[in-house]
Amino acid sequence: MNKPLTLIVRVLFCLGPFIAASADTGNKGPWGDQGDGTFINPIIPGDYSDIDAIRVGDDYYAISSTLHLSPGMSVLHSRDLVNWRIISHAVHDATQIGPEMNWDRMNRYGRGVWAGAIRYHNGKFWMYFGAPDEGIFMTTAIDPAGPWVPLHCVWKTSGWNDTCPFWDDDGQAYLVMTRFAEDPDTKIRYNIHLFEMSDDGRELRMDTDRVLHQSRGSEASKLYKIDGTYYHYFSEVKSEGRVVMMRRARSLDGPWQTKQLIHVNKSADREPNQGGLIQLPSGDWWFLTHQGTGAWEGRTLCLLPVHWVDGWPIIGQVGPDGIGNMVWQAQKPIRSYARVHPQTDDDFDSPTLSPQWEWNHQPRADKWSLTARPGYLRLHAFRPLEPGSLMKAGNTISQRSMAARHNEAIVKIDISAMADGQQAGLCHFARTYAWLGVRQAEGECTILFNHDGSVVTGPVIGESEIWLKSTWGQDGLNHFAYSFDAEHFEPFGPPYQLTWGHYRGDRVGIFSYNDQGERGHIDVDEFRYRLSADQDASATLNPEGPEGI
Repeated sequence: MNKPLTLIVRVLFCLGPFIAASADTGNKGPWGDQGDGTFINPIIPGDYSDIDAIRVGDDYYAISSTLHLSPGMSVLHSRDLVNWRIISHAVHDATQIGPEMNWDRMNRYGRGVWAGAIRYHNGKFWMYFGAPDEGIFMTTAIDPAGPWVPLHCVWKTSGWNDTCPFWDDDGQAYLVMTRFAEDPDTKIRYNIHLFEMSDDGRELRMDTDRVLHQSRGSEASKLYKIDGTYYHYFSEVKSEGRVVMMRRARSLDGPWQTKQLIHVNKSADREPNQGGLIQLPSGDWWFLTHQGTGAWEGRTLCLLPVHWVDGWPIIGQVGPDGIGNMVWQAQKPIRSYARVHPQTDDDFDSPTLSPQWEWNHQPRADKWSLTARPGYLRLHAFRPLEPGSLMKAGNTISQRSMAARHNEAIVKIDISAMADGQQAGLCHFARTYAWLGVRQAEGECTILFNHDGSVVTGPVIGESEIWLKSTWGQDGLNHFAYSFDAEHFEPFGPPYQLTWGHYRGDRVGIFSYNDQGERGHIDVDEFRYRLSADQDASATLNPEGPEGI
């Protein structure tokens, strides 16, 4: 990477065509590509937490943590840094991390796949992450769309997070990461450590361990080398909130200079912090980040311009103090590509799941199928680990709920093969859950609404197919309805406030379980999720829009 020619830039030059953060700006309303050469943050109003990103040629790749969901570590692709599609997951089987991730335990809510980093080195992609209870893991791929090789445990340990590999000019590999747990010798938490690695990146050289930095809540480390200078990016907690920090030195041994790169305001901008610095072929720099304070929709994805000021990559709009501020609207970095968003809809016509879907923990493989009835997702029912609990029911499949002005998710389900004791339907879950669906008892199917075990019973039905609908807006207030013809929907159940929990935003999904045994199944015909584009209140995105000129 080469530093821009203008390393010293006057603050007035840095103001640019941007809208800065203010108490009344917020991030509710328009979002993403506006179709006029500009974009508005968030670029994706959904839970893309712990983001990291790189450029390879004219393509941009990002990864996002998935915690207790499987497959793990979402991999995304873009041609312009604004419009993104999901192309794969780096962790195809979450039990490679450990048995607590499996359907028969489901003990990793808020744990599992934490923040990681993606890099391109020696002709392949490398991805590292920490699981806080199981250790440090890595995988590689020739193509980021997969396949990714099975996970390798670099270090079986606990209490570490936020890993990032780095290869120096001499080829030496390093891994930087945070020990967030208390050091038994020093009694200090949040030490950032640097290790040398073996040439294949699969082993740490433990005798090379050194503490690179320590500060209040210091984590999210990345290492860059730009024109011979080492840049150590990390975040730390200050009085204003969690901010982006940078240290620089001519040697990894120091001495280091330190600079804050951006101001934050929890209520106004929700703390943009963890992310990746990216240089475009033009020489411009950008910062892809999540908003670190999660509301019900989670930690949403934002893109901020970077200005080099006195050799520091200042993020956002540069203020009089030389520190950046949140930017809500700007010119697109690259203007040639069409507006798209991550996949939502599914006809289940493929023999593999579309990449937007993630299971709640690792699913039971013999209890779901895309081939038993081609064109349908079959979900077999079995006992949850706790009777009647959606949060302990295996094989719940879900995707991210977005915070567009209007969201509508509709699923069509064939319920003709349900069995007594079985319950199935459309759900939302995070810290709490709610669902609308069908329960069968004594051969009869009944409409049912369930909010954390509080049940509202509806009419007995005799139809074999049902459409279930969930609608919500940017306030996250959900309303359920059902239909037997996909045209006339009957509202049912009280409104449900979508929630944030276990470091995750709300998920919208499909479930089936049976408190009485392993019997019954549903066939899911199609899932449709429409969200407003917010170029105007009624516009809708083309979910399969071209990613070309």
